[in-house]
Amino acid sequence: MSSRKPAAAKSKAVTVKEATFGLLRAFGIKKVFGNPGSTELPFLSDWPDDIDYVLGLQEASVVGMADGYAQATRNAGFVNLHSGAGVGNALGNIYTAHRNQTPLVITAGQQARSILPLQAFLYAERASEFPRPYVKYSVEPARAEDVPAAIARAYHVAMQPPCGPTFVSVPIDDWTHAAQPVEARQVSRELGPDPSAMQALVAALAAAKHPALVVGPGVDRACAVDLMVKVAEKAKAAVWVSPFSARCSFPERHPQFAGFLHASPGQLSDALREHDVVVVIGAPVFTFHVEGHAPIFDGATALYQITDDPTAAAVTPSGHSIVATMKPALSVLLEMLPETKRTAPTGRTLPPAPAAADPLPVEYVLHALSTAMGPQDVLVEEAPSHRPAMQKFMPMRGQDSFYTMASGGLGYSLPAAVGMALGRREGRTVCLIGDGSAMYSIQALWTAARRKLPLTVVVLNNSGYGAMRSFSQVMQVRNVPGLDLPGIDFVRLAQGMGCDAVRVTTSAELVGAYKRGLTHDGASLIEVVVDSAVPLLYAQKA
Repeated sequence: MSSRKPAAAKSKAVTVKEATFGLLRAFGIKKVFGNPGSTELPFLSDWPDDIDYVLGLQEASVVGMADGYAQATRNAGFVNLHSGAGVGNALGNIYTAHRNQTPLVITAGQQARSILPLQAFLYAERASEFPRPYVKYSVEPARAEDVPAAIARAYHVAMQPPCGPTFVSVPIDDWTHAAQPVEARQVSRELGPDPSAMQALVAALAAAKHPALVVGPGVDRACAVDLMVKVAEKAKAAVWVSPFSARCSFPERHPQFAGFLHASPGQLSDALREHDVVVVIGAPVFTFHVEGHAPIFDGATALYQITDDPTAAAVTPSGHSIVATMKPALSVLLEMLPETKRTAPTGRTLPPAPAAADPLPVEYVLHALSTAMGPQDVLVEEAPSHRPAMQKFMPMRGQDSFYTMASGGLGYSLPAAVGMALGRREGRTVCLIGDGSAMYSIQALWTAARRKLPLTVVVLNNSGYGAMRSFSQVMQVRNVPGLDLPGIDFVRLAQGMGCDAVRVTTSAELVGAYKRGLTHDGASLIEVVVDSAVPLLYAQKA
């Protein structure tokens, strides 16, 4: 008699679409962000009641919304784009999601398999190559029945640190094919640090006279800000923010908070000169924006890095890198650090409150906004020319309080704020944005208004691209075209999409406008006409 056990019965076949929705439910994905087209109709037909389809009016806005929602919920955003053309429209914010390390599963329609050889209308040749290299995984499955497994893999890859977007191209006729259900497995995502490397770091910190910690967005992404504070206090180290940090990873009113590092090699090195040991946590070493010599790499300062990104560790030019996720690494560091007799460093001193004036100084506008915001409100920012003033007059509280784009590409923060407002359970989302930035994705206001989201958009209108004006001064170039943006009426634009909107031109109007906008039941916009004086982002060339 045979001892072989009977083979387990196969699960009952379902359609590719049914298998995909089963995965979404199992992964806890409650919303799908999209802008529909013909190649997506079989996926969108008979849409289920338990999954919310969030309509955006352009693909870049759709990806930005999914990014903000994913950051708010700490689960992958699911995006459905229209063919290769839609992917092309979205590429800027796909790149931003890559730099933000935001987990996204992006699907796009493809023409029917039977007519792909004929180069049919809306087909994409080598569709999986289009979003590379800014996705972690990209595929057009070889068979229709392989689509659910590809989406499952895309989810797990997107969620594995360092997180990021993934992409699956799905031919239009695949959704109705038969397929086997795919089990939603559990995959661990934490990676502990190497013990010997941690011992070396602890020894360096213990021997240091003036250590510094440089914190980056990886700490806040990992929900590890409280741990970061405990490490800084036990080490009695000064705490700096890494250049272009897209999140707030340390409370900016903490007595050990030293300030924000410049993205200029010389200015960054000057700021860190007094420190004999510098530990960069959750950030690259370092993100620069302009060229120049960086004395920080000349060997006088001992450099260490803790990162969950092996690529960031590989490109670090000097020092020692520890590859680990933030919570295990910071927990081990906190446990291993000895008590120190060093005096705790004195952090930065905040400037006095700026005075009201007309025309409105941006410093006064930002300080008043900071005062008006509630304790649970969050800021999503895209006003690069005003960031130095924002850092002085809008200190952030720490965990889950501040978001911006890590890519430098405009058109992200307004739709991201819409997604953030969709994903957060308390408080109001405030989008602080320049007039030039706002016009990249202004149609995102429609989604916010239709859903009555707790979102207030503050447009700082200086009638131009302020950052470019600043750079033209620093680089000493003259007569640059295309820097001025006169005649845009943001109040009418917002009202046309269903938002409450007001314009502020004097200091006497500001506080009342903030109160109205921040308490409005639904989406609101406040256009603030500010002084067009050009702030310098970097030291001017000699």
